[in-house]
Amino acid sequence: MSSTANNNEKHNVNYSEMAEKIHVLIADDHAIVRQGLRLILSETDDLVVAGEAEDGADAIVLARQQAWDVFLLDVTMPNRDGIDTLKQLKKEFPRSPVLILSMHPEEQFAVRALKAGASGYLNKQSAPEQLVTAIRQVATGKKYVSAAVAQQLANAISDDSDKPPHERITDREYQVLSLIASGKTLTQVAETLNLGVATVSTYRARLLEKMGLRSTAELIRYGLENGLVE
Repeated sequence: MSSTANNNEKHNVNYSEMAEKIHVLIADDHAIVRQGLRLILSETDDLVVAGEAEDGADAIVLARQQAWDVFLLDVTMPNRDGIDTLKQLKKEFPRSPVLILSMHPEEQFAVRALKAGASGYLNKQSAPEQLVTAIRQVATGKKYVSAAVAQQLANAISDDSDKPPHERITDREYQVLSLIASGKTLTQVAETLNLGVATVSTYRARLLEKMGLRSTAELIRYGLENGLVE
């Protein structure tokens, strides 16, 4: 467990003083982002950052230690990315809402996150008041999506034959594609996703077959042309 998780106790607020508050666990690998989120929520009367994790693995450890009202997850994190963490949290805590807050545009991960069990998806460029609204909404058991994401969800209902190739691949294949499109080698992709190089090579082969492409160069070109860069 990281120092962030080990030192979580000193970050926690006195729960006797916040019985009516919404307890939020933040998982983001950038300390400055966590600090900014803590500051934003500190200006509200009903929301409080009750714990922080610097990666997905830490988030799962902390999630098992006490009850949380909302999990706030980044997508790109070391050790365990946000989508994998989301799936594990929903498996262990199916009634606990998970809100994804990511630097990635909504068209890249929003629908996938929602299909994986997220209660909402926000881009990090969203206004602070939008984040506050989203947390309050998912804490009540409702979904929070922007108009753009709502349209994407509507489009996702259409027949798979109408979808572009990258929307017909698995979440893991999508992650591998995004990383390859970013220029990472198979070894670097393996390190990022905590997979073996042989496993990543298998994913690459599946991507080429499913998408009708012939080489890594074509995968990179496709990813760049479709804005899939990680």
